[in-house]
Amino acid sequence: MRFIAVCALALSAAGASAATILVFGDSLSAGYGLPGDKGWVSLLAVRLDKERLNYKVANASISGETTLGGRNRIESALKAHRPDIVIVELGANDGLRGASLDAMQANLAAIVDAARRSKARVLLVGMRLPPNYGAAYTEKFQKVYAELAASRKVPLVPFLFDGFADKSSYFLPDGVHPAAEAQPMILDIVWKELRPMLEPR
Repeated sequence: MRFIAVCALALSAAGASAATILVFGDSLSAGYGLPGDKGWVSLLAVRLDKERLNYKVANASISGETTLGGRNRIESALKAHRPDIVIVELGANDGLRGASLDAMQANLAAIVDAARRSKARVLLVGMRLPPNYGAAYTEKFQKVYAELAASRKVPLVPFLFDGFADKSSYFLPDGVHPAAEAQPMILDIVWKELRPMLEPR
């Protein structure tokens, strides 16, 4: 009887273990220029706890990361964290450097495919570029995310800075990275697409 009780407790503990949300991005998710607890990824962990959703957050974001860099390290990140959900937030650095958008799309597709092979669900986060990069390039850049989300049938956050991209007060002095005041807004933007993916546990 004691053996059965121990097994039951072990199974209960396993069932109660938190699932993992892996945030796989660049400086926009790494909290560049912010105190450690002010970035939107840290705020996500707080919200999950507040809403009593049994998920933990692992942040594998690196400042300066490109889609190629992400493609090269996604397998190791998946093995290290074994996530149930992967939030892919990459591409901004490719765009700012004027990189090949075909290569960017191929890299993002490889990241999404790797995550799905590991049985993780994927949320793709889109970005936009300033108009000074030219209409043709900026439009194609934006379409990369929509086309990939449609072809891979994954949910999409169309634009991480939706609603405040043109407001300088929400950005650090470099004009590129969102300030602490913008982080709750970013979380709300991501949360809109993430929340339907979260299962009661």
